Amino acid sequence: MGGSGGASSGGASSGGGGAGGADSTDVLVFSRTAGYRHAAIPAGLAALEQLAQEQGWQLTSTEDPAVFTDAALEPFDVAVFLLTTGDVLAPEQEAAFERFIRSGKGYVGVHSASDTEYDWPFYGELVGAYFAGHGAVQTATVWVEDSGHPATQGLVSPWVRSDEWYGFDQNPRSTVSVLLTIDETSFDPGAGAMGSDHPIAWCHEFDGGRAFYTALGHTEESYAEAAFLSHLEGGIEWAAGGR
Repeated sequence: MGGSGGASSGGASSGGGGAGGADSTDVLVFSRTAGYRHAAIPAGLAALEQLAQEQGWQLTSTEDPAVFTDAALEPFDVAVFLLTTGDVLAPEQEAAFERFIRSGKGYVGVHSASDTEYDWPFYGELVGAYFAGHGAVQTATVWVEDSGHPATQGLVSPWVRSDEWYGFDQNPRSTVSVLLTIDETSFDPGAGAMGSDHPIAWCHEFDGGRAFYTALGHTEESYAEAAFLSHLEGGIEWAAGGR
């Protein structure tokens, strides 16, 4: 976070490997910003394209909200909101996305996806909490709470890494399954302080679908980090219903 940036939209581009078909995971990556625009978006898109090739996903990336119609969303198993900010969808597009989730599909939010659509209650409940503040980019200690989830399998605990660490408007623990927490004694949380229980990644089944959120991923370096990419890949596969 920090600073300001203009909204950006662009056409969809197809990528990913695999032959498609019934066994392929079809992933939509949406990275539109109507507020601050993260410099890491290109690195994030490139990393997801690489994951798609490795995992055999069919991947489409776009900043065009016109994809949020029933017909356009229907082929996808999961929608990844990659570093989105602000009000990125119109009401009729929001309604189509709600139907997408209720049809059993998945959502993945990365970092500032929680700094998105504050006036859309369904989205806030889907994500689990909204962004409230953060300190400087710095090294901190992350603890794995559930080592059996696809998004955390193979992660070391404690996991020491550098990122921009978010605090949230509420602790989501009562409504989600917390996967990672951050130790506030290991860094200066600044405006992101939440106290002794500070969830930083979580998942839940919601309204017929699945949602996974990770606050990690602010920095460009994150998208070259094997452990973070494993975390993201597992979250996408879980939200898509594949694991």
